[in-house]
This record gives sequence, C-alpha cells and structure tokens, in this order.
Amino acid sequence: MRSSDEMMELILTVAKRDERVRAVYMNGSRTNPNVLPDSLQDYDIIYVVSEIDSFREDASWIHVFGELIMVQQPDEMDLALGIEVDVTESNAYLMLFEDGNRIDLRLVTLTKMLEQYGKDSLTVPLLDKDGRLKEIPKATDESYWIKEPSEAEYFSCCNNFLWCVQNVAKGLCRDELPYAKQMFEVIVRADLHQMIDWWIGSQHSYRVSTGMFGKYYKQLLPNELWGLYEKTYASANLKVSFEALTTACELFKRVAQEVAIVHQFSYLEEEHRKMMVYLKQLHMKNVE
Repeated sequence: MRSSDEMMELILTVAKRDERVRAVYMNGSRTNPNVLPDSLQDYDIIYVVSEIDSFREDASWIHVFGELIMVQQPDEMDLALGIEVDVTESNAYLMLFEDGNRIDLRLVTLTKMLEQYGKDSLTVPLLDKDGRLKEIPKATDESYWIKEPSEAEYFSCCNNFLWCVQNVAKGLCRDELPYAKQMFEVIVRADLHQMIDWWIGSQHSYRVSTGMFGKYYKQLLPNELWGLYEKTYASANLKVSFEALTTACELFKRVAQEVAIVHQFSYLEEEHRKMMVYLKQLHMKNVE
C-alpha cells in the first residue's frame, strides 16, 4: 500500500503538471486534528480547474493515480437519472485502488470554488497557482459540532422514537423481519442517535463531533452506555430482536432524561412507561 506521503506527492504532482488545475485543497478526516490517522482514511481532494468538459471527454486521465478496483461518479449518475445537476461546474470521481488507497476527487470551477471555499471548517489548502485561495482559519471540526436542541426538536425526537418502537414490535410479532429491521434501523435508530448526540454534546459544551453515523460513539460514551448501545444490534431471531428493542428504549430514556435536565426540558415519562408495558405485552403474547 502506498504511504500517505506517496499519495499526497502524487496528488500534487498531477495537479502541478496539468495546466487545467489551478489550485488544490483537501477536506475530510485527514484534515481533522481530532482524528487518529490510519491507512483506511480517504483522500478528500478538490481540484480547482479552468474547465471540466475536457476531463469528462477523456475519462482515462484518472488512471494516472493507480490501478483501479472501481470508480464511482455520483454526479454523472445523477445526470443519467434525470436529476438536475451541473457537471460543468462540479464533478466528482470516487476512486478505490488495488493497493487499498481511496481518493475522493472533486473537480470544481473557479466560480464554484469561490462559493464554497472555507465554508467547511475542515479545509486545508495544498496548492494555489494563481493566489486565488483566500486565507482561512486552521482546520477544525467545528462545522460538524453537535447543535443544541430546541425544546420542540427534543419533544419531536422523543415522541417519534416512542411512537415508532411500536411499529418495530408489531413487525416482529407478525414475523415481518424486513419491515421490523428497516423500521428499527432507519427510523428508530436515527432518533436514538440524535438523542445520543445531544447527550454527548451536552457533556462537551456542544463543541464536539460524533462523526458520520456516530462512528466515534465508542470513544465518546462511557463504557456502561456503550455496552447498552452494542446490545441494540440483534440477529434475525425474534426474541433477541425484541430484547434489542427494549434495550434501545432503556438507553434512549437514560440519555434523554439527562439531556432534559441540562436543558430544563421534560421527558415523556408517562408515555415511555405505557409504551414499555405495551411492548412487554406484545413480547409475552407473541414471542415467548
């Protein structure tokens, strides 16, 4: 596997030699001082180019970066699907190489760069041929810090979580595994994650990021809460799935109550109690 130094040298050498590329900057985890580097990190690179059409006309230019396993062009796919997107202003190439390295390379025009450069706090300039990249603060993950909830947001999260756990339970009782799992993972877990985010945020004065899909939970949650979180993942077994659902409810209540205390909100205690009675009845009637 090529080293990070080799990859960065390659990325910049390609840019320096191509007159169409006028500037280069990087986003993503490799710019985040709070993330421990590893070999699986992507290279989130932006090439500021004079125009994009010539790159699109000859797609073979990307092979300069190495032997590919696969490439994805999300903007081109959107265009093919009839989704309105201007690929002449911004166009991405997501490339996975045989040595395990991955470059997520986006081409943007100068106009597009002027609209977005520096708005992501995880931005590091790498090359500027024409002096177009303005001075920006040192990279931090501030753009990704958890935002404090309003009372309405908190209530909505609690209400939706408690309402939707019944749908999961009904799906399990009917042996409708795809429905039950999808309802849990897509709807219920989203609310669970939101509450966990708020709990973690409240413990760090809302100056912390939990990463995409909570990927830093293990580092940010105390062992007891992390242990509960792990148990929210279950097999296809109906009894085990019910237990995971119950555990998710327990975890949600614990973090939600503490978030409520911090922000002087009120948790839906009575609704939670009644829903747990209802879930227990379904569990005993249909699974035991």
